[in-house]
Amino acid sequence: MSSIGASFRLARAGWIMVREGVVAALPGDQLDGLPRFGWRVAKLLTRRRARTKQRSDRLANAIARLGPSYVKLGQFLATRPDVVGDEIALDLALLQDSMATFPMPEAVSAIEGSLGRKVEDLYVRIGEPVAAASIAQVHPAEVATADGVRKVAVKVIRPGVRKRFFQDLESYFLAARLQERYIPSSRRLRPVQVTETLAQTTKVEMDFRLEAAAYSELGENTKEDPGFRVPSIDWERTGRDVLTMEWIDGIKLNDIEGLRAANHDLKAIAATLVQSFLRHTLRDGFFHADMHPGNMFVDAKGDIVAVDLGISGRLGKKERRFLAEILYGFITRDYTRVAEVHFEAGYVPRRHDVAAFAQAIRAIGEPIHGQPAETISMAKLLTLLFEVTELFDMETRPELVLLQKTMVVVEGVARSLDPAFNMWKTAEPVVGHWIAGNLGPRGLLIDARDGLGALLSLARQAPDLSARAERLSREIDAMAENGLRFDQATAHAIGKAEARHTRSGRIALWVIALTLLYIAWKLL
Repeated sequence: MSSIGASFRLARAGWIMVREGVVAALPGDQLDGLPRFGWRVAKLLTRRRARTKQRSDRLANAIARLGPSYVKLGQFLATRPDVVGDEIALDLALLQDSMATFPMPEAVSAIEGSLGRKVEDLYVRIGEPVAAASIAQVHPAEVATADGVRKVAVKVIRPGVRKRFFQDLESYFLAARLQERYIPSSRRLRPVQVTETLAQTTKVEMDFRLEAAAYSELGENTKEDPGFRVPSIDWERTGRDVLTMEWIDGIKLNDIEGLRAANHDLKAIAATLVQSFLRHTLRDGFFHADMHPGNMFVDAKGDIVAVDLGISGRLGKKERRFLAEILYGFITRDYTRVAEVHFEAGYVPRRHDVAAFAQAIRAIGEPIHGQPAETISMAKLLTLLFEVTELFDMETRPELVLLQKTMVVVEGVARSLDPAFNMWKTAEPVVGHWIAGNLGPRGLLIDARDGLGALLSLARQAPDLSARAERLSREIDAMAENGLRFDQATAHAIGKAEARHTRSGRIALWVIALTLLYIAWKLL
């Protein structure tokens, strides 16, 4: 029955996308055959009032009708321009995650259910919600302290959002499986894996204890950094469904006139923003991945305070070295080294020629030299780099795509604060310091220390590894002599899974066919 429900939800979502003109707004004139015919039918079925709207408005209307889980899907896909394309990703990034508030009694019930205490025992006062999004809403409140009362922000989960999301998630997986099966060209984008990533990230985002932990980690990483901080967490009043943190009084970064009126130095704020992001990325390997101006405030001291850490990104040491070396290579025009870094990291298959790849990278780097530094976009450079690497079969790296997308946003905010913003000059102290510490003699010593530690760990595991190797050798000999056999339970489970997969695909096709028949009947 879940397959039938997923099929109907998928058909309903497709119908709403058609009626709101989202499908018609896609570049269907580039299609051929049946897809082109479907696009033409979608244009005929678009509502009249939707035909005059921009594509971003059509998307916003469709997602508003589909509900909170589709808002979250749109936000997620906005971070994956490699999957939906740059233009669609930009449209999705413009979606406003603002929804109607839910009643105060439901919020109180969620708080008490999560924390196991009465609201009166937790807060001196809790007010009506001041903002509501797809997953939660925020209330102002006060808590008692030794010095009196302290104002806090209380983030409360939206009732029923988990159940609705996991219901819709079934239809997302069904769409991804059908896409992989019937559209071979899309397999490179790995739609099922993308959906699995969406499921995991949203599970994390809907557990506020994990968001609180992200605040805590970023707070520890940045406690000595100038001009940047995150709110402190009230762990006593934080649980799975409720997050209590310091209330931030400040001016949002998109309120340029408000910042000027408060006599803040916009150029200094722009520099602090970019340098902070690069420190988090290169030094810590952990960064805020949703740094749009609505999520950042400037407090009375002029410090940037970042909120809403539901989406964060991580880079391993290899990815950080990769990023630093390619940026440094572009600065010094060492395109061969930039190419070699891609091969050393394993991002480009060895069957390709390093010299040919370096030539392609030169086509990106040369046009930027000789231009005024303030006109050169680091984010645009990374975007062009990923476009070229795709020609050389570089597989999608979600962590790098998320980094590039966040850098686009951060650089855009910085330029809105300072139109003459010099990204390279501002970044040089942070990137240069990291390169000196990690790619020079000190970096070699650190690598040697890490390598020695790994060797000692391997030595400690040698007896266990030897026993496993001996056991594996015996099992391989047995398979060579007797053949590979499944026990009855395994064979039954494989057959059952295959039958269920085939049945869900057939059900989906029947539902889609019935939907098309209904559309045709409505047209008669």
